[in-house]
Amino acid sequence: MSECRYFHVETGKGLRRLGSLEEAVACSQRGGYVWLDLLDPTRRDLDALARPLGIHPLAVEDCLDEDQVPKIEDYPGHILILFNRYAYAGKELTVGEVDFLLGRNFLVTVNRDGGDARKAFEKIEEMASLDIGTVEKGPDFLLHVILDHTVDSKLAAIEALEDDIEVAEEGMLEDAVTFRLGDLVHLRRALLSLRKSLFHEREILVKICRKDSPFITEPAIYHFRDIYDHLTKFFEFTEMNRDILTSLTEMYLSLVNNRMADVANRTNRSVRRLTLITTVFMPLTLLAGIGGMSEWSMMTGPHNWRVAYPLFMLGIAVIGAVNYVLLRWVERKRGDRPADRS
Repeated sequence: MSECRYFHVETGKGLRRLGSLEEAVACSQRGGYVWLDLLDPTRRDLDALARPLGIHPLAVEDCLDEDQVPKIEDYPGHILILFNRYAYAGKELTVGEVDFLLGRNFLVTVNRDGGDARKAFEKIEEMASLDIGTVEKGPDFLLHVILDHTVDSKLAAIEALEDDIEVAEEGMLEDAVTFRLGDLVHLRRALLSLRKSLFHEREILVKICRKDSPFITEPAIYHFRDIYDHLTKFFEFTEMNRDILTSLTEMYLSLVNNRMADVANRTNRSVRRLTLITTVFMPLTLLAGIGGMSEWSMMTGPHNWRVAYPLFMLGIAVIGAVNYVLLRWVERKRGDRPADRS
C-alpha cells in the first residue's frame, strides 16, 4: 500500500510536516524547500507530483522499474539518483531500491520493495530531525543525510554475510565430506550482487564529488566524500571475501580430491592383498586337486599313506611359504612398505 509524507524545511524553522501535495507545492514557492517522502508509490502518485515539480517522465519510469543498477541521471530541473538497500537474513540477500529526485527547491525520496523499505520509511523522519542543523542548509544536505544512513545500514547485511562465510569455512575444515559446495556458490552469488551494486554506487559518488551535478552545491560535496569512503571500504570487503570464497572453493576441491585419492589407494591395497592371496593359493589348489584325484596315492602306493600324506601337506606348506616370501620381496623391491598396506 502506497503512503506519502510531505515536509517543508526552512532555515531556523526546522522540519514541518504538511498535509497535502498542493500545500507542499505552494510552500516550495515561498522559500526553503520541500521534501516528499513516498513508500511504494503508484504511477498515479508519481504523475501527480511530476507536473508541478517539473519531473521528467523518464525519471518517473525509472522510479517504477525494478531490477535496475544504481545510477545517476541528469534531467532539466533535477537529477535522479538510484541507490540500493540491503537486507541479509536466513542466508538470503534481499536488494531493495531507493530513488532520489533532487531539484533546486525539492527532494523526492521513493522507497520500494517490501518490509525493509517500510522500516527505513518509518525511521527516516526521525533521522532527519536528529540532524536538523544540516537538513536546513538545503535539499542536497538532506540528500546527504539520507544517503549516509542508507549506506551505513548496508553494514549490518555485510557483517551478516561475512559471518556466514566464516561459518562455511569452519564447517568445511571440520568435515569436508558432509560440507555442501552449494553453500559456497550461494554465498558467492550474494557477494557478487553486493559487489555489482557497490561498484555502481561508488561511481555515482565519484560523479557527485567531481562536481558534475549543478544541484549539489560545493559545501555539500565535502559531506558526500565521507559516503564515498564508506562505499570504497565496503567494496574492498567484497573483493577480499570474493578471494576468500575462491580459495575456499579450491581448498574444498583439493580436500575432496585427496579423499578420493586416499580411497583409491585403499582399494589398490585391497586388490593387491587379494592378488597376493590368489597367487599363493593357486599352486596349492593345483596340488590339492592332484591329491584329491588319488594320483598321489597311485604314485606312492596306498600302503604308504601314513608317510605320503604328511609329506604332501608339508609340500603344500613349503610352496605357500616360498610364494609368500617371494611376493613380499617383490613388493619391498618396488618400494611398498608394510605401513602403506595397513
